[in-house]
Amino acid sequence: MASTRAAKVATKPPRRAQPDASYEHDFYTWSYAQARALRAREVHALDWENLAEEIESLGRNNRHSVRSKMVVIVSHLLKLRYQPKKRSPSWLASITTRRTDVEALLAESPSLRRHVPALLVEAYPTARRVATFEMELSKQEQRLLPEICPFTPEQILDDEFLPE
Repeated sequence: MASTRAAKVATKPPRRAQPDASYEHDFYTWSYAQARALRAREVHALDWENLAEEIESLGRNNRHSVRSKMVVIVSHLLKLRYQPKKRSPSWLASITTRRTDVEALLAESPSLRRHVPALLVEAYPTARRVATFEMELSKQEQRLLPEICPFTPEQILDDEFLPE
């Protein structure tokens, strides 16, 4: 227990902001100082512009994370469809893990669910490139993979769906 307590103490920034604890010079200390100011309702101590930017970036990060996980899911689904004989338990584990991760992100940010179709459109070209690379397809063989994603958003997130 003492080591856990020591670890928690070691990860906290100093109580007093250092002169160079600005957003540009020490983000870590700045973020803790801003959190303290918010909790204490010290409006005068808030860095409004950078706080707004950071809050917006949280939403972008969740969106990016969903898209990134969809790339992995779709690339493995393509490999399962177009190279079924090379089916690997690691592909199935990866699909399951990423689906679980996406569902957790969507549970935390339900409004992201309506963006899933657009995220799939964004993710597919990368997923297709990843799959062609991992399947070691020649330029000629790459044409076997469709230009448009053959899977629906519902299929991609469905724990039971795997291509035939």
